[in-house]
Amino acid sequence: MSESAAVGVEPELTFRTVGLTKVYGEGATAVHALRGVDLEVTSGELIVLLGPSGSGKSTLLNIIGGLDRPTAGEMFFQGRDITKLSEGELTEYRRRHIGFIFQFYNLVPSLTAHENVALVTEIAQDPMPANEALALVGLGERIGHFPAQLSGGEQQRVAIARAIAKRPTVLLCDEPTGALDSKTGLVVLEALEAANKETNTTTMVITHNAGIAEMADRVLYFADGRLVDERRNASRKAPREITW
Repeated sequence: MSESAAVGVEPELTFRTVGLTKVYGEGATAVHALRGVDLEVTSGELIVLLGPSGSGKSTLLNIIGGLDRPTAGEMFFQGRDITKLSEGELTEYRRRHIGFIFQFYNLVPSLTAHENVALVTEIAQDPMPANEALALVGLGERIGHFPAQLSGGEQQRVAIARAIAKRPTVLLCDEPTGALDSKTGLVVLEALEAANKETNTTTMVITHNAGIAEMADRVLYFADGRLVDERRNASRKAPREITW
């Protein structure tokens, strides 16, 4: 639970979606990826999204992150309707406020871990030094290594460091442990937890691993493009307490 919630202070609202709908295609072949999702996310929350493939989780994160636009409905970020932004404004929104972490690391092979992270700090307004971001995810001793010299888990942690180095308001993670074994995945989850706690970054994680839900403040369940259920954990488990 975020510090503000723990001391009884009403947390700020980071996101609010109203009737969020996304349809791909038209007519008989149309795919209804989201069917009127209403959701509120507060500052500093760590949220896990669960549901089968095609249930709308990634579509929701893509719209929240400014990578896609809804067919209908509204999506507010700190009170601002993101769905009405121009393409240039949407780019600035992503650059200033959103950090993305995907299943595949997308590191530049010819750059060291430090250089991969530093790429982001060059375009951020108030960046965290690259070596500080790498230390936060436990890679302070590996800053001079190239991706080929790092394990899969280490590469994913470089990707996390790259995302948090620009001090994003929101961290959006789509299957960040999907390509990793359980031992390595736990280390990556610890890095995400550290980023969430140390920087109070609102964090949303898509996963097919229901055990990961135990480390969340809140769990959202999706099916057929709808938010069908949610639960709030009484307390968050540490990643190493999770049963995979």
